[in-house]
Amino acid sequence: MPIDRAFVGRAYPASTPYEVGREHVRSFADAIGDPNPLYRDREAAQAAGHPDVVAPPTFLTVLTNRFGGEGPIADPGLGLDYALVVHGEQHFALHRPVHVGDVLSSTVTVADVKDVGRNESMTLLTEVTDAGGAPVATLTTTIVSSGTAAPKTEA
Repeated sequence: MPIDRAFVGRAYPASTPYEVGREHVRSFADAIGDPNPLYRDREAAQAAGHPDVVAPPTFLTVLTNRFGGEGPIADPGLGLDYALVVHGEQHFALHRPVHVGDVLSSTVTVADVKDVGRNESMTLLTEVTDAGGAPVATLTTTIVSSGTAAPKTEA
């Protein structure tokens, strides 16, 4: 079944903010194999001009995992069979570094759905803001739904 194009433009705000914790950042840095002391040591981060430990740029993928059950992927009306989905690509536009202690809100918006051969490509934009509403990052995620494009009719 094809993805419902009427969902383009629909926004899904996360139900609660996400507080960035020191252990979250350290664990993420360990998982990606990055030993950068800015991701682990408060004094090193402060010496580099940051208020606290800095999160790696790709850390914000944790918001996708944390709130994935609330977004478009979990909306049954969208018509997406997640068993047929593969990750296409991911872009991060950071407006400022993420630090331990940040309280982040996020909203995922279905930006585009299009046919790509027999597949469908869906682009999701996630806007991340801090507790004061200032922009922190924009994440662009493209997923591919395998074999779900509407059959083409012969003219």
